[in-house]
Amino acid sequence: MTGKLATFGGGCFWCTEAVFEVLDGVTGVVPGYAGGHVVNPTYEEVCGKRTGHAEVIQFAYDPAVVAYKQLVELFLVTHDPTSRDKQGNDVGPQYRSVIYAHDEEQSREAAEVIATLDAARIFPKPIVTEVGPLKNFSVAEAYHHGYFRSHPDQPYCAYLIGPKLGQVRKKFAAMLRA
Repeated sequence: MTGKLATFGGGCFWCTEAVFEVLDGVTGVVPGYAGGHVVNPTYEEVCGKRTGHAEVIQFAYDPAVVAYKQLVELFLVTHDPTSRDKQGNDVGPQYRSVIYAHDEEQSREAAEVIATLDAARIFPKPIVTEVGPLKNFSVAEAYHHGYFRSHPDQPYCAYLIGPKLGQVRKKFAAMLRA
């Protein structure tokens, strides 16, 4: 992946990956795990809720095309950042809303976007998305990569990810790849 890196967790990484893959300026997306105390955990270990990891995506982007603050805002409005450890039917600490900053500037900018959205009362409750430094990122198993692209008719994908992408295409058309 070429460009600056960002790491976000907003529930199931299949959903988040599908959203960020279609954005102009995003040059690569990989699902993975981050934030926990276990080095290189497996999917089963993360789902067992004892590793401290969240399901995340790490992606490269070109800041000349899309600003980090834009990416943070899009991330926050494409999942429920007001729900702790839960996104829809996915429940557990591995599904927490989190932004893992790669440097102080990302940490500051993420906090600014969250404060702005909270002040504007975009959501009915305060944003609980964690912002912290990236630690222990590891790439998820190969079968998770491009999951929605490979399995659009799988029930979870068709029911949750397809409609989410439809909303992204309507609301964020200017940010999508041509």
